[in-house]
Amino acid sequence: MALHATAFSFTGVSTSNKASRSSLLSVFPAPRRCTVKATSQYPPSFPRCKIQGRALPSDNGPLEKVESSLVVCFGEMLIDFVPTTSGLSLAEAPAFKKAPGGAPANVAVGISRLGGSSAFIGKVGEDEFGYMLAEILKENNVNSDGMRFDPGARTALAFVTLRKDGEREFMFYRNPSADMLLQEDELDLELIRKAKVFHYGSISLITEPCKSAHIAAAKAAKDAGVILSYDPNLRLPLWPSAESAREGILSIWDTADIIKISEEEILFLTQGEDPYDDNVVRKLYHPNLKLLLVTEGPEGCRYYTKDFSGRVKGIKVDAVDTTGAGDAFVAGILSQLASDVSLLQDEGKLRDALSFANACGALTVMERGAIPALPTREVVLNALLKSVA
Repeated sequence: MALHATAFSFTGVSTSNKASRSSLLSVFPAPRRCTVKATSQYPPSFPRCKIQGRALPSDNGPLEKVESSLVVCFGEMLIDFVPTTSGLSLAEAPAFKKAPGGAPANVAVGISRLGGSSAFIGKVGEDEFGYMLAEILKENNVNSDGMRFDPGARTALAFVTLRKDGEREFMFYRNPSADMLLQEDELDLELIRKAKVFHYGSISLITEPCKSAHIAAAKAAKDAGVILSYDPNLRLPLWPSAESAREGILSIWDTADIIKISEEEILFLTQGEDPYDDNVVRKLYHPNLKLLLVTEGPEGCRYYTKDFSGRVKGIKVDAVDTTGAGDAFVAGILSQLASDVSLLQDEGKLRDALSFANACGALTVMERGAIPALPTREVVLNALLKSVA
């Protein structure tokens, strides 16, 4: 199926100067949140204990599922250190800003900021950074019942910068970090089975025991009829080799219902084929896939289903830090999908949802750090209104 470019538009929304906030609200209704029961509170001082994989009590207790719109995000949560000065290498940076991050956690917080329901499952260290990350989830109304704390390993750290040539540079401290040590018997399977969408990346596939925990969690979700969302989030420095990264990423490819990839990841997975060639992209479309998304940075995104494909233009902004832009995009589309699965069959609805997701990604690059920069629904709607005025 040929990829066709179409103009930026909203179904049922005027693109003239008369475009109103109320019309945007009708296209992007607020996502429904799952009902939660309050249980115990976080201990304010986070008292330590020496039980591996313990979970801190949460104030966002068991989720009651009538018709769930919950998105459960599985994987790593860490601390990003971002240079205070743009356009420099890590070695040249004079100072760094500490910011919470980790792709799956970014998505979970992003969904909550947009008014949706989300939960995070993963492991951090039983250290000050780990407690800080747990508190950030709490502050952002992300269910953290599936979060575990390891007394023997530290919370992962990542130094990331955008160089003058536009390329991102990463340096990770995780040998091993706590996220790598999540075990299968520490999974909150009840939480996973209550989700509408289960979202994950590939970093959790790199080492055991987290790899087995990842596979078991995805199987539990699949068996429960949960939609599986996959963003490979290629980070080559974390894999033993390029070949092992390619094999690892593709090892779970055919189980996903939704896959989001970047142009760079297409180049990597196809070993150098043209990421703008529709036939090349279609090679990555497996028989059971419902939606394949290709992000193109400021240019927007492409979408592929069995029945239709196309492109939705992005919103041009002045980029300060691209960290977390792809995760904000994913949060944007999953927040819409969790509330209305029919958009997978309705091209008009899908295009609207992708316009929303593009705006989420664009707004995130205007600030430093991932989680601190994730936009609220109000900010996204205002940006969309300005873009069509």
